[in-house]
Amino acid sequence: MTRPLRVVLNANIMLAPLTGIGQYVGELGHALLQRDDVQLSFTYGLRYGHSLPHQGLRNYSLLRDLAKRVLPKPYQAKRWVERRVLSRALRVEGADLYHEPSLWPQRVAHPMVFTLHDLTHVHYPQTQPADRLRAIEQTLDQAVESARKILCVSEFTAQQAMQHYGLPAERLCITPLGVSPLFQPCSPEQSFVMLRSLGLQYRSFLLCVATLEPRKNLELVFQAMRHLPPSLLEQCPLVLCGAQGWGEIPPSLAALERCGHVIRTGYLERESLSWLMGSARMLLFPSLYEGFGLPILEAMASGTPVITANCSAMPEIGGEAALYVDPNDPARLAETICLLLEDMALWQRLQRSGLERAKRFSWARTAELTAAAYRAALS
Repeated sequence: MTRPLRVVLNANIMLAPLTGIGQYVGELGHALLQRDDVQLSFTYGLRYGHSLPHQGLRNYSLLRDLAKRVLPKPYQAKRWVERRVLSRALRVEGADLYHEPSLWPQRVAHPMVFTLHDLTHVHYPQTQPADRLRAIEQTLDQAVESARKILCVSEFTAQQAMQHYGLPAERLCITPLGVSPLFQPCSPEQSFVMLRSLGLQYRSFLLCVATLEPRKNLELVFQAMRHLPPSLLEQCPLVLCGAQGWGEIPPSLAALERCGHVIRTGYLERESLSWLMGSARMLLFPSLYEGFGLPILEAMASGTPVITANCSAMPEIGGEAALYVDPNDPARLAETICLLLEDMALWQRLQRSGLERAKRFSWARTAELTAAAYRAALS
C-alpha cells in the first residue's frame, strides 16, 4: 500500500482576526486531516504540529504585536523566525511537499504547491497600501515561478494567471472553495439573542460582510442608501460586519451611522457571523474584484438571497442564484435592493436556488482536488 503524502501547510495566516485566506487554511486543513492519503503538518508561529492551531497562534499574535513595537524591522524578523520554523518542520517531518497558501510565500528548497487566490495587486493596485503592494509583487512572482503546481480557487483566477504570467494550463489546478456547515438557515428563535444584542429583527436588515477597505467597494452601498427612502432604512438598516482595514472611514458611512441607518459590528467570530448570515433579508457583496467571493456561498447556504457585482469571479460563484449589479452604479443597486424587498416571490426563488447552488461546494471536495494536485506535483 502506498504511504500517505507528507505535506507541511503554512498556517501562520490564521492569526486573528481571521481573514478569508485564514478561513481557507482552517477549513482546508480540517478537511485534509480527514483523508488517509495525506499526512498533514502545520507550521504556526514558533511551533509546528499535526493539529490545527488555536491557543498557540493567539499567543503568537501577541508576540507579533509586541515585536512591532520594539523591533526596528519587525516584518523581516517575523519572516526570519517563520522561515526557521518551516525549515525545521520540513526536515523533521520528512516532508514530500510544502503547501504555501498565503500572499507572502516563503522560499524553500522543497517541492512546493502554492494557492493563488486572486490578482488584485495586478488589476486593482490602487486598492492596496504601497508597502503591502511591493511585498506582494515580489513574493508572489517568486512563488509562481518556483511552484510545481499553482492551485487557483476559481476558473476566473486560473484564466487571469495564464494571461498575466503566461502560465501553461497544466501548471494550474482549479480547487474551488467550500461552505462550512456552520452556515445554514436558522429560525428567529435560534438567532434571537444575537439579534437582540444588536437591536435587530429577523429578516429585517441588509448585511455586508467585508473588511473595510477600498477593494470591497462599500462606498457603492453607502451611496445606494442615499437613494432609498428613510422610512425603508428605519425598518431595514444596514449591518456592516468586518474588521477595519486600511484607509479612512468614508464620510458617507459616518453620516449613515449618525442617522442610525448603519450598525457596525466589527470583526465577528464565525459562529456569530453565521447567525447574522441566516437572519438577514439579503447579503450585499459589491466588491470590485474577487478571486472567489466566499460570503456569496455562505449567504446562499444560510437561505439568504444575494446581490453582488457583475464582475471578476462573482458570476462564476453565484451562477443564476444571485442578482447582479454594475459595481459603479449606486442607483441600480438601490433599485435592486427595493425590488428584492418588495417582490417576495423573487426573494423565495433566490432563496431556493441559492440553497441548491451552495450544495455544489464543499470543503471535502476542495480537499479531494487539493490532494490530487499534491500527487500531480510529485509525479
